[in-house]
Amino acid sequence: MTTKAIALKTLTATAVLCALTATAQAATIGGTDVTYGGYVKLDAMWSDYSAGAPAGTSVGRDIYVPSTTPVGNDDNSDAVFDMHARESRFNFGTATLLDNGKTVKTHIELDFLASAPGGNERVSNSYSPRIRHAFISYDGWLFGQTWSNFQNVGALPEALDFIGPAEGTVFVRQSQIKYTTGAWSFSLENPESTITTFDNKAGVMAVTDDASLPDFTARYTHKADWGNFVVAALARQLTYKVGGVDADETSFGISASGMVKFGEDNLKFMLTQGKGLGRYVGVNVAHGAVLNGNDLDAIDSTSGFIAYQHKWNSKWRSTFLYSFFSADNNTDLLSISGDPTESSQSYSANILYSPVKRLTFGAEFKHAERELESGVDGDMERLQFSVKYAF
Repeated sequence: MTTKAIALKTLTATAVLCALTATAQAATIGGTDVTYGGYVKLDAMWSDYSAGAPAGTSVGRDIYVPSTTPVGNDDNSDAVFDMHARESRFNFGTATLLDNGKTVKTHIELDFLASAPGGNERVSNSYSPRIRHAFISYDGWLFGQTWSNFQNVGALPEALDFIGPAEGTVFVRQSQIKYTTGAWSFSLENPESTITTFDNKAGVMAVTDDASLPDFTARYTHKADWGNFVVAALARQLTYKVGGVDADETSFGISASGMVKFGEDNLKFMLTQGKGLGRYVGVNVAHGAVLNGNDLDAIDSTSGFIAYQHKWNSKWRSTFLYSFFSADNNTDLLSISGDPTESSQSYSANILYSPVKRLTFGAEFKHAERELESGVDGDMERLQFSVKYAF
């Protein structure tokens, strides 16, 4: 075996050992730098629902998803306790310096949330991994799956809940082609439409993938010593081509978000308004449009959040958060759409303690409300405890 082959084998073994023991996060194999990271997180949640608890298999039992908050009889209060480690994740990345002096990078990340059960909570608590990110970046271009260019991940506040301001934020990961130059970035992204259709005297969601064009986004980021400000725009085509119906509608949206520093503290915010945004905001708390005969009637919506983080000292910090979503449903179409969500809001406060870097213990209280167009509503109160170690 040649010296080069022995060295490569040793480096490969070192990289694997680093990944398994988490004693290091990087290695070099040939001309490629390899990184490894992620975190392990335990969540324990006591949730009290005013209108009965969702089924144990509901994603709303693992994380806060506004559309899963039950509405109805206030006399049906139900408290449940859940504990899981499904948010734990790991990622791998590579960076290779090419002969032309430029670098090509790759990144892939997996976790276990919102995936098929794959097991049960009686014995194994097994869950299937799901892909979060998988992309290549080169010379300003990105190819693959990651956060939508319409979303500002940097504006998300620190919360124990997986998303935090779930109804008030743009939150989408999907395949795309993105180009970034200076403060500007543009993308073509995977299209998908969620449409309300009439079925058995009730409005139901139809998910269609019939768009002839990709979703298009444009974004501008301004960075300064005081923080940052981001403006993003979205244009897309809503479609429904089922059973002889061939309907489409244009959707537009704009989102402004950012972060302002106040010494060690910070204020994060987002405000999003648009026509037919659907799945892009509120974790799809409202659909993109209602099918009215052979036409689509896009649903207007406004959403946003504001969060203030205060650092008590070098080890203790808290985030105070308010988030909201409001849909402007066409009341003339309620005979088709049934009784859709009209609004959702939540507020939360947490206390986080990091005795050492990367290790965090936390407690968070969240109150959430959802109201339908008819006025029927429901709420949830959740007390969450978490332990997280990032590596």
